Amino acid sequence: MQERQVLYINPDGLPRNPAFTNIIVVTGQMKTIYIGGQDAVDASGTIVGKGDIKKQTEQVLANLQTALQAGGAELEHIVKWNVYVVQGQPLQPAFEAFQQFWGQRSDPPAITMVFVSGLANPDFLVEMDAIAVIPQ
Repeated sequence: MQERQVLYINPDGLPRNPAFTNIIVVTGQMKTIYIGGQDAVDASGTIVGKGDIKKQTEQVLANLQTALQAGGAELEHIVKWNVYVVQGQPLQPAFEAFQQFWGQRSDPPAITMVFVSGLANPDFLVEMDAIAVIPQ
């Protein structure tokens, strides 16, 4: 039986950054959880933090955590984030919210961040989706 592992790799020749991992290899039997794009909407459907990317990022991260828990995962099980930010928004407040959320955990996930011209609702400033894996 193959050993179950999640390997976090930052090889020589690629830049190293404490905020993300370049390569993540998952082997063995794992439960994979795919979380669709989460926006700054609370459980009642109200948009949180209109015009404030930091407040919206905090709500998006809270929604991701709720989704993870519903799938039986925790934050440290995320291996891949995709972050979509509306062009013209400052990244620093969103990055600060993410750092507070992630904390001092080791092995950050692989992250892709792209600027987009807009999201599903014109009041949305940021959206994130994620993939998590849990050893079985």
